[in-house]
Amino acid sequence: MSEQFLLTLACPNRPGIVAAVSTRLFECGFNIGEANQFDSTETDRFYMRVAFDAAKPDASIDKFRATMAELAVKFDMRLDIVAGAARPKVMLLVSKFDHCLADILYRWRIGELRMEISGIVANHPRETYTHHDFAGVPFHYLPVTRDNKAAQEAELWRLVQSTGTDLVVLARYMQVLSNDLAAKLSGHCINIHHSFLPGFKGAKPYHQAHARGVKLIGATAHYVTADLDEGPIIEQDVERISHRDTPDDLVRKGRDIERRVLSRAIAWHIDRRVLMDGAKTVVFGN
Repeated sequence: MSEQFLLTLACPNRPGIVAAVSTRLFECGFNIGEANQFDSTETDRFYMRVAFDAAKPDASIDKFRATMAELAVKFDMRLDIVAGAARPKVMLLVSKFDHCLADILYRWRIGELRMEISGIVANHPRETYTHHDFAGVPFHYLPVTRDNKAAQEAELWRLVQSTGTDLVVLARYMQVLSNDLAAKLSGHCINIHHSFLPGFKGAKPYHQAHARGVKLIGATAHYVTADLDEGPIIEQDVERISHRDTPDDLVRKGRDIERRVLSRAIAWHIDRRVLMDGAKTVVFGN
């Protein structure tokens, strides 16, 4: 099989975009394997994701990049073209609760998450995670207090830059990022919130849900913004509960939801299936 590539684009909506992209793929010797598109009537913008590979021996990805650059000017496009097998560098941030970290490591080791882990950053010491196999994965202990938060985030940002990290994942990292760091990581930082947003934001959402007597609990993976738990939502899931469930039961059941929601969000981001649409996302699900 020939190498696969992924094209993603966003631009103001107008007729002729799909025809123009398809024509240039054909002219450069490529075949479309999968195509998804969406017209946002609310923002009047067009979104597209195309998986393609060579249909002819002389297919040229460089030629296609050049002709798409010309098209980007014509249609005012924001576009990206990457190799389908590319393995983005992902940094995992974690606190005491490590169930999401364990799940991500497992899925990564079996090849389900196509990525390279650039490091694990924790605000708890390495001894907290003795039951995990971190072999080959750099571990960084960055404790944080009210007094050293600015310095701790500066070191965190230095690690992100020095490792060439493409995506930061808050795998139940129980620290609120500063507005400055959230802005630097805009569109490149995913958080898992242990609640079905926009309900029950902030601390102890399962206890909040129990106090309200809800019949469904959930989890939400979203991009991080300066506004706490307000970032564009990528994925959510729920599970039914009953009046017999205690807050501890909700926490236990919630762990399973959190794991699967976060892993799906990471996989879709890596596979270029998530495009920003203002305060929302367009997700071309697998």
